[in-house]
Amino acid sequence: MKYSRLTKEQFEELHQEFINFLASQSITAKEWDEIKRDKPEVAEDEMDVFSDLIWEGVLDKVTYLEHFSTQQMFLFQITQVEIHLIGIKIENEAIDITRREGYQWLQKNLMDDTVNLYTSSKVLSEDRNKDIFALIQQGAVITKGDLFQYFDKVVNS
Repeated sequence: MKYSRLTKEQFEELHQEFINFLASQSITAKEWDEIKRDKPEVAEDEMDVFSDLIWEGVLDKVTYLEHFSTQQMFLFQITQVEIHLIGIKIENEAIDITRREGYQWLQKNLMDDTVNLYTSSKVLSEDRNKDIFALIQQGAVITKGDLFQYFDKVVNS
């Protein structure tokens, strides 16, 4: 397995897609029930293959990720070859940007001496999707990139 198995909830959400996946392998509902009962390891393998296919499809489309902690924000823009980072670090432990008040403070005090903005870029490995998945496993979430684009203008103006 390349990524991680989808959760029970994700499988339920993708129920029809999973049925289509099984059908593409000429596995009927009756046969699937028999596989689950008689060969659970084969059922596990099928679920893993399906999970990887879903993850590949999702990761292929990822362009932006965000990761927040109490005093830091990491905004990623991902191209086919590079990952660009805008980092924001708050040097004031009283501020928690994961809370509404802390985030509002950051919006009003971007140029404060306790706010550090920095950028970085690096070339992705040969397996772009695995690099993205690693960031997601560390807590990053897929976004539309509004924050990255906003801070990109701030940093590059």
